[in-house]
Amino acid sequence: MHIRRDVKVGLSIAAAAVWIGAVTLLIVHEPDPGAASPAELRDRLTAALGAHDSDAFAGLLDYPGSGGDDFAKDYVGVLAGHGVHDVHVELGPDAAAPTRATIAGTLADGKPFSYPLAVTSEDGRWTIALTPPLP
Repeated sequence: MHIRRDVKVGLSIAAAAVWIGAVTLLIVHEPDPGAASPAELRDRLTAALGAHDSDAFAGLLDYPGSGGDDFAKDYVGVLAGHGVHDVHVELGPDAAAPTRATIAGTLADGKPFSYPLAVTSEDGRWTIALTPPLP
């Protein structure tokens, strides 16, 4: 009887160790937010917003704390709710070292729209920051 209990306890401990190891590996291998270059940021941002892909958008955000995924879902939901399509992104004022991304596209009623977002770079990763863009 004690052998059975010992086996169950041993298997439980082994399963917990495997689970902790798997979670640790997932965290370690999670990619850093942002893109490796301004051009990649532009292309991925265009694709994320054009496809209303909140996961892809969240991966490009320099968002403080842990609410970036929820924010991205809400942000992309608003775009989808307005029927946003034909999205394109321009980086400026210098495309090689941008400080601003201008998002432009068309609303469901055919009206064009555009707005700026700040671009940041840290440790070789380019991200979108939701602060007013600086000139």
